[in-house]
Amino acid sequence: MASPSSPPVIVVGAGLAGLSAAYSALQAGAASVRLLERAAKPGGNSIKASSGINGAPTRFQNVAEYGVDESFWDDTVRSAGSRLHAVSVAEPIKSQRQGLISVLTNRSTSAIDFLVDDLGVDLSVVAQLGGHSKPRTHRGGAGKTPPGASIVTTLLAKLNEYGGDDRFELMTKTEVTKLLLLSSSSTEEVVVTGVEYRPQTDTTTNTQTLHGPVIFTTGGFAGDTHGLLAQYRPDLAGLPSTNDPRPGTAHTLLAAAGARLVDMESVQVHPTGFVDPANPPLALKFLAAEMLRGEGGILLYRGRRVVNELDTRERVSEAIMGLPLATASAASAASAAAREGGGGGELRQWDVQLLLDPGTTEAAAGHVGFYLWKGLLQKKKVRELDEATRETLREYASVVRGEKKDGLGRVAFGHWKLGVDGADIDDEAEVCVGWVTPVVHFTMGGAVINEQAQILASELGEEQRPIQGLWGAGEVTGGIHGDNRLGGSSLLECVVFGRIAGEQAARATLKADA
Repeated sequence: MASPSSPPVIVVGAGLAGLSAAYSALQAGAASVRLLERAAKPGGNSIKASSGINGAPTRFQNVAEYGVDESFWDDTVRSAGSRLHAVSVAEPIKSQRQGLISVLTNRSTSAIDFLVDDLGVDLSVVAQLGGHSKPRTHRGGAGKTPPGASIVTTLLAKLNEYGGDDRFELMTKTEVTKLLLLSSSSTEEVVVTGVEYRPQTDTTTNTQTLHGPVIFTTGGFAGDTHGLLAQYRPDLAGLPSTNDPRPGTAHTLLAAAGARLVDMESVQVHPTGFVDPANPPLALKFLAAEMLRGEGGILLYRGRRVVNELDTRERVSEAIMGLPLATASAASAASAAAREGGGGGELRQWDVQLLLDPGTTEAAAGHVGFYLWKGLLQKKKVRELDEATRETLREYASVVRGEKKDGLGRVAFGHWKLGVDGADIDDEAEVCVGWVTPVVHFTMGGAVINEQAQILASELGEEQRPIQGLWGAGEVTGGIHGDNRLGGSSLLECVVFGRIAGEQAARATLKADA
């Protein structure tokens, strides 16, 4: 372990990437960790994650039914789209992107083992999400805490065990205002030596400093509606979001320190955010977890399916956004509320129905119960549905039974049971329905990193020039996902690269002691 007088490892951002980095640093022998978080509570967006975390191959996958899962890398590479596959992409860029994907996928098995064996998190249930060729997204069993919250709260408890020895301190309501830099005139190399920060409780302009290696895990900019999001993707103006409003200042701080940013225009629109029937104009939406579709749920427009629900998020969103917007009255009411709430323009949403049959509802019982409690899903008898929807259910049941292929290309049906026994659809069967619309959800762009999670002062594909003393993990970084992130890979990215960053930063303090 590093000397007690060694500088702390400084982690900025207390979502899953930051918590993983902090824990890894302490496990690797760092004398101490200081975790700085702008919000009042830790967890970030990670604590909301409900579909699960990817891993392959793992002991929880059904090898007897699906075989050994060797296609995770292939699926991730395919999902990256034109940023990896376009003929204009130079080989060095392609190689660096593929290297990051290899780290993500090759370390996914050990990530699941770490969470289950070291931390005791239940990840025994496996589902297939959109864009995946096999089920590999892990979560806990029915009635268990959603995976994001379970992992975050467990890691926090583990970290707090170090607090009694003064090796760990979580500093909430603390905003980092600058990276401290040391420049060498001979080598032109910049070294990060710490951070300048200001507690939000301090009403003055005074700042304080912390010295030590720094790991940035501050998340993306999907909530920076009038800042980075408007700068890089003005075409997304008016879409609701799953992210609380917040400025994307971390990217600006990193760029000021010489970090290169990549894929900033690559913003993921998730196809299914719940529209609250009690407050349709609300711009901040609750995510309708992708696992609802993975376990069997279908998407309907005026009673008809319009897309393979298990295609990539990008393609499902495109299919929905190609439909007419919600009715004029709903759209105008939503826009008015958006303007009153500071949204600054027309709120755009679509009128698509998510329908879950009894088998899907049973498989996703924990999630469904929560959504019902929130009023985002409603129970209905089949006889209460319109004729177009009932006809679609009959057609879909024949596809699930294997009598014909799905015209939209869906080949995995989760736990769908309605009508699969060959009998006509039971009018008294109970389904769950909810109104969903595409939402701004995740930003694939961020600071360029290498396979050691070092933040680079070089462009993707150039000879790597790491900024010494600076690492990054999670959504604040870029270059891994390309055009589209697979569902379940956000939590995985946080764990894999957070652990790497923490270990590397701890080693830096150990070397300084040597």
